[in-house]
Amino acid sequence: MSEKWTAPGGLQPPFAEGRPVGSALYFMVTPVAPVRLHRIRNDQLYHYYLGDPIDVLMLHADGTTERAVVGPGLRSGQCVQLLVPGNTVHTARIIPEDFRRWFLGASTEWPGMEPADVEIGDVDALPEKYPDVAGDLRAFQQSRGD
Repeated sequence: MSEKWTAPGGLQPPFAEGRPVGSALYFMVTPVAPVRLHRIRNDQLYHYYLGDPIDVLMLHADGTTERAVVGPGLRSGQCVQLLVPGNTVHTARIIPEDFRRWFLGASTEWPGMEPADVEIGDVDALPEKYPDVAGDLRAFQQSRGD
């Protein structure tokens, strides 16, 4: 997380109390550890580093959905970076392509993320708003036991 902060009042709500200028974290996804269904207030950028690609499912606030693959296969339509707009509920799972069966990546957020900016998604409630992906919501979380 950046040590530089935007002063209170320097950003619009819900960030009016101030935030770090930016934050970053790295993460690993495996078949038994998908990205948990969640929403972050902040815009975030997923970055591919190593391993197999991940399938990302995004549920936008307007009721639309989107899927993208983050991975090294640029020629096959994968992307090495993916913008997840703020307030987008999303999840991701590994697409095993070879012996690795893991994804190492990162996300950067701006303004910087604080714990209050994260909300865990309700896999039982969201299918009502997003019926076209109800099965996918459960499948993405299945290996977690959620």
